[in-house]
Amino acid sequence: MVDRVIKKKKWSTKRLLTIGGITALVLLAFGSYYFTSGKSRLNVDLDRITIATVTKGPFQETIPVNGVVLPINSIYLDATEGGRVEEKYVEDGTIMKKGEPILRLSNTDLELSLANQQTSVYTLLSNMRLSSVTAQQNTVNKLTSLADVESFYREAERVYTLDKKLYAQKAIGFQEYKQSENNYNYYLQKKQLTQEILKQDSISVNQQSEQDKQSFLGAKKTLSILNKKVGDLIVRSPVDGQLTSLDAEVGQSKTAGTRLGQIDVLTGFKVRVDVDEHYISRIYSGLRGKFTFADSNYDLKIFKVYTQVTAGHFQVDMSFVGPVPRGIRRGQTLQILLALSEEKQAILVPRGGFYQQTGGNWIFKVSEDGKMAYRADIQLGNQNPEFYEVLQGLNPGDKVVTSSYENYGTMQELILKK
Repeated sequence: MVDRVIKKKKWSTKRLLTIGGITALVLLAFGSYYFTSGKSRLNVDLDRITIATVTKGPFQETIPVNGVVLPINSIYLDATEGGRVEEKYVEDGTIMKKGEPILRLSNTDLELSLANQQTSVYTLLSNMRLSSVTAQQNTVNKLTSLADVESFYREAERVYTLDKKLYAQKAIGFQEYKQSENNYNYYLQKKQLTQEILKQDSISVNQQSEQDKQSFLGAKKTLSILNKKVGDLIVRSPVDGQLTSLDAEVGQSKTAGTRLGQIDVLTGFKVRVDVDEHYISRIYSGLRGKFTFADSNYDLKIFKVYTQVTAGHFQVDMSFVGPVPRGIRRGQTLQILLALSEEKQAILVPRGGFYQQTGGNWIFKVSEDGKMAYRADIQLGNQNPEFYEVLQGLNPGDKVVTSSYENYGTMQELILKK
């Protein structure tokens, strides 16, 4: 029996399965490396994103704020005295001159007090005059008494002096001499007493006169105050300006201190601006802002900061630097760019929706061939309505994706397709 040679198969089923298994493992390992150790990618249509170029140029940190045009100064009209509105002389919006009447109040109690005080002053004045006349009469009487006493004294002195000589010459007796001496001493004492009484009377009259004078001056001062209070029932314009916010109608009762309106001084304007409390530590007098009005640019400067925070905002007052826009009116709202820094040269990237997802910590940077964009760590500084200041991670000429990254998840690279 002859043995037959059997040809060995080159690609057996077992061998093919082995090779296929090895190939699958290699592909699995490669895929695993690509998707885990490599970078995740996402195809993005160029028409759906915004690509901007990083530049270098002048930069100034600014924030947009809204301001309201107000008069440079406003004087409030408060009711100094309460009363009933009897008459209105002008209407809201009237241009006023200083001292012109605006409205008239009535206050019966105040007017009665004025009448009583007037009567009191007149009565006091009459009593003062009567007291003065009486004092003068008393003084005249005392002066007359003093004159009489001095006359008797001089006569007693003459007789005493004569009797003293006669007694020394033994021409008269002791009894007669002693009588003239006693009479002289009596009138001397009476003269001295009368002079003292006159002196005390003069002091008393002067004191009473001074007291009456002070009482009269006090009464006149009270009367003057009451006159002013009654005069204040007619509310007048304190300065030249425009009457605004008038809140008074005939028949209304107004208590003392009630706000009746205000006078806006028309010599100039200021702008009252609301600023977010986040910037309160960076706002101070002297900072500038700018706005556009009727296709022209104008400058403003902060001259007063109100540090009280209300509803997350505080206020500042700004004055115009240079010309005031023609046609500007009280109450107009202006959109202002308030500068928080001086102008400087900086690397700039345009603002965009990417910031909401990255917080300015990274950005998709476009490759040189423009076919892909990859994550690049960056550091941003200050900002204004147009640009972010780049501190680190980008150079002028770089292209970056600035539109929103909301749909990109954790992708590392974007494949850019037309």
